[in-house]
Amino acid sequence: MPDKIRKTTTEADLKSLSLLGTEKNEPSKNLEAFPNKHPERDYVVTLETDEFTCICPKTGQPDFATITINYIPDKRIVETKSLKLYFWSYRDEGTFQEHVANVILDDLVEALDPRWCEVVADFSVRGGIGISVKAEHRQKR
Repeated sequence: MPDKIRKTTTEADLKSLSLLGTEKNEPSKNLEAFPNKHPERDYVVTLETDEFTCICPKTGQPDFATITINYIPDKRIVETKSLKLYFWSYRDEGTFQEHVANVILDDLVEALDPRWCEVVADFSVRGGIGISVKAEHRQKR
């Protein structure tokens, strides 16, 4: 039983979270994280949204995508409200589809330092061509 108590969320775990439980609802590049209570175990966290949008940097036309993130956490886990606001920050940003998947991966790696992470961006067909981009990171041990 004491082991289960040790694994519960504490007030200290919440100190670095400034967005969760607040009225702050505006785009943000700030990815927040909380401690992984099971760092001894490899387990996969999957996050997915079909509401991702950005715009073509040349034409200004909207690009719509389903973004899927799979990762094995090390010491930190991404807080999902901050991830939602992070995705929202791309809505008016001009970026090529191939680039955005890699930038999302870089930002997750910087915030979490996961053991492994992949970001898959499946963009809707535009101009007769659909694009799917998969970017991957493995922690150096």
